[in-house]
Amino acid sequence: MAASSSSTPPRWVYDVFLSFRGEDTRKNFVDHLYEALVARNIHTFKDDENLERGSSISPELLKAIEGSRFAIVIFSQNYASSSWCLDELVKIIECKNLGGLTTVLPVFYHVDPSDVRKQTGSFAKALEYHDRSKVSSWRQALTEAANTSGWDVKTLANG
Repeated sequence: MAASSSSTPPRWVYDVFLSFRGEDTRKNFVDHLYEALVARNIHTFKDDENLERGSSISPELLKAIEGSRFAIVIFSQNYASSSWCLDELVKIIECKNLGGLTTVLPVFYHVDPSDVRKQTGSFAKALEYHDRSKVSSWRQALTEAANTSGWDVKTLANG
């Protein structure tokens, strides 16, 4: 007799994982996006300001990324200045490529998508100040994420 599908634990803990630079977007765009998702019963992970920040990404965040079906990455002016955000992005892309996350949806919040894709502008400046041993994997993740069809907030506001 086949096992009942109802006895199989759900594959996803979260529908959506939000990746963003808090100082740029937490109190405006991200809060509104989070509220809109939750209002539609979309189980969404948004990191807590009280999460302990260290030199590396926390196990709690890694588990949240691994347990999410979708990731929405909000690229903003200072996103690449945070090694935390960049490490998160590498994990998101890794999970997508390994078949964990089904979709990565980029949002370009007052940044040009080509600046993210090619690491120019504020993204180039930010990467100059980081640990050289990680920059290659960060560049690859930024390029891959920015090459994915997403939304440009400037276009949305004008459309």
